[in-house]
Amino acid sequence: MTKTLTKTHYLKSPLNYIGGKYRILPQILPLFPKRISTFVDVFCGGCDVSINIKPCLDSTISKRQRILCNDNLHFLIDLYRFLQDNPLQSTLQSLQDIINIYKLDKQNAQGYYTLREDYNTDKDPLLLLTLIAFSFNHQIRFNNVHHFNTPFGKDRSSLNTTMQNNLIAFIQTLQNKDIAFFSLDFRDMFALLLGNDNKPLSQESLQYSKHVGLDSIKLDSQSFVYADPPYLLTQGTYNDGKRGFSGWNESLEYILLESLDMLDSKGLRFALSNVLHHKGKINYLLQEWIKTRGYIVHYINTHYTNASYQTRHKDKTLTKEVLITNYTPFVDS
Repeated sequence: MTKTLTKTHYLKSPLNYIGGKYRILPQILPLFPKRISTFVDVFCGGCDVSINIKPCLDSTISKRQRILCNDNLHFLIDLYRFLQDNPLQSTLQSLQDIINIYKLDKQNAQGYYTLREDYNTDKDPLLLLTLIAFSFNHQIRFNNVHHFNTPFGKDRSSLNTTMQNNLIAFIQTLQNKDIAFFSLDFRDMFALLLGNDNKPLSQESLQYSKHVGLDSIKLDSQSFVYADPPYLLTQGTYNDGKRGFSGWNESLEYILLESLDMLDSKGLRFALSNVLHHKGKINYLLQEWIKTRGYIVHYINTHYTNASYQTRHKDKTLTKEVLITNYTPFVDS
């Protein structure tokens, strides 16, 4: 039986990132190791998982727990770093100033699109955060020339009390935990995790790594790597892995699985979120990988309480989301 922490309060990211894991945190976090010295989130997205990683109190781990968050959407990483490095009250006041300047509310589409044009001109992180507050369903998307292109959330989106409270808690967490942010292609992130003996870094990532003074990421036996890539079987307009950047395909899925195998060969623990079945389709690549490697599959309930009993039990084509681990939770933790 899957163990869950139903009474635990989890922080929610202020960003509505497609594929975010907030709603299933009670199912996946209890499956994570209890002793984590370094947590690596390879596809961090809205950071719902990373901000909820609990500090390791194990006396055998002497160093402060590190959390490493990576995403190839570097405008998002720029925003996280801004929130991490600037005073909370200053950020909140600046947000309100921007709202006032552009006269933003749930009806002023012109103010929103003027703000969007200004952000796409200079890529100021605070303008991006304000855009997200008033965008359709608070979603984040960029087109192929890296312009933010989410439409206005008329009559529904604003910097409301819930989002502001989530934002405050989010910023406080970023500033109180040892969290480092990276903007690397996942292949380059794995090259650093594996001691750079997997493959040479791309030119762009090499320049980035030199800029931050990074040539590898030292992991130990208590480190833990989590991967939540775009899903091959559920890609749509707002879930194609692109958002104006590189997309996702079977070739990249294969590289990811191969990289996880390399972590396993080094005795490092990992967990992978993915989908095995979706609307009658099967991810055969993932299915064969699990079978041949002998990794452990944990099935995740993604239908929640708002799905009827009849729908849950009669429709056999519904999504089967899984968490795959190379360790046994609650035993090897």
